[in-house]
Amino acid sequence: MTAALPVAAGVPLFLLGLDLDMLETEVWRPWSSWFIDIEETHTSLGALAFFRSPQPERSWVTSAGSVLDAAAIVSSTVDVARQPVAELCIRTGYLSLRAIADFYGIAYDADPAAIDPIAVAREEFDEVVARLAAAGVPLRADLDRAWADFRGWRVNYDTVLIALAAFTIAPYAPWSSDRSPARTHRPPVRRRRSA
Repeated sequence: MTAALPVAAGVPLFLLGLDLDMLETEVWRPWSSWFIDIEETHTSLGALAFFRSPQPERSWVTSAGSVLDAAAIVSSTVDVARQPVAELCIRTGYLSLRAIADFYGIAYDADPAAIDPIAVAREEFDEVVARLAAAGVPLRADLDRAWADFRGWRVNYDTVLIALAAFTIAPYAPWSSDRSPARTHRPPVRRRRSA
């Protein structure tokens, strides 16, 4: 699934390459299943959390963050009919990440308030909203409410996502691995093959 994200939406992922009509069947349901799978595998065999893709910019943690943020943006900001499957994907995702965090003894607030701080700033959210608007994505009129709703979704996985990204030394990705205080953006090292 991690390798499928760039195909569907490009890197970085901000919904710009996705057809809104396909989200339920092509995105939310498969990713909900994936979250269930990684909870099972990554808590049964802990070493899997550290398994790296042969592609240095791919990571299960940053993929999880991209999908959860996409679902949170659709649920809070995009002017489409309510998508309960997207909301279920968020819940499945944050419960999965929390179970993995529990396995490693990573602390988090199990009952965060919707107004608790998150690692994504309002200005960053507004930048994504502007990109979505420029791409012709229909947006809700009340962007202050959209921001509050986005925060209400993100607060459920914010701490565990960032902690797992730091713990697994995930590659750079906006809104997840770039939030670690010890991390600076370093592009992946690519070695040239000798002729």
